[in-house]
Amino acid sequence: MLSVQLYSVRDLLSADQPGTLARLAEIGYRHVEPFGLGALHESHDERLVRARRLRRDLDAAGLGVSAVHAALPDAEQLAEECEIVGADTAFVPHPRQVPGFDAETFDDPGRLDAFADAIGAAVEAVDLRLGYHNHWFEWAVLPDGTTAFDRFWSRAHRDLLAELDVYWAVAAGADPGRELAELGSRAVSVHLKDGPAEVGAAQVPLGSGELDIPSVLREVSEVPWHVAEIDTTEHDPFALLQHNASVLTGSGTKAS
Repeated sequence: MLSVQLYSVRDLLSADQPGTLARLAEIGYRHVEPFGLGALHESHDERLVRARRLRRDLDAAGLGVSAVHAALPDAEQLAEECEIVGADTAFVPHPRQVPGFDAETFDDPGRLDAFADAIGAAVEAVDLRLGYHNHWFEWAVLPDGTTAFDRFWSRAHRDLLAELDVYWAVAAGADPGRELAELGSRAVSVHLKDGPAEVGAAQVPLGSGELDIPSVLREVSEVPWHVAEIDTTEHDPFALLQHNASVLTGSGTKAS
């Protein structure tokens, strides 16, 4: 099923959330993946107000929610926000979204184990599907020669889900097909974009960058959610997202 990560249009959302969501629906998206729930710099009341506003604007645009990207200030509070926006799944998109951790967490086996345990405790705490979304640094090589990515998932709670960002996996030198095979049924969503596969580089339309898109789409065909995303680009974001939606649906991803 097709979705789009709202971080792709973050500046446009800040300027005009209702209009931006309506435009995404107009170019063919029926589901979105919001970000910023559980924001650590906001109070719970502030987050609830923002969640209700988002739900109102999503309903007006006729958009559903595939999942959300969220911090973990408190698992029960996050579950309340997710219920408001209509999400049953939340992905932690970075270690810094869990109090006490940061990107360097994946360089240290002890801190990495503690991070996996912290998310595992949240999984146990609420009736909400929780998962983790990778960037590139998760493939740091640890002192024993294994990757932090493998150690994390070997330590992770059995019910923790995975959203594999295929682009960042390739940028890290990983094989997305191998990682999806290892994750198995944990992998319920993938992020799909294209570009030079370099940290900080602008992204381009699917099929015009370094990724072997036909091969990637075969590898992810059994994953339930295919999420289009832009981190940074020199293209018009709506035009790029419309192109990417056409590529994905033309390759078998269901639009709704």
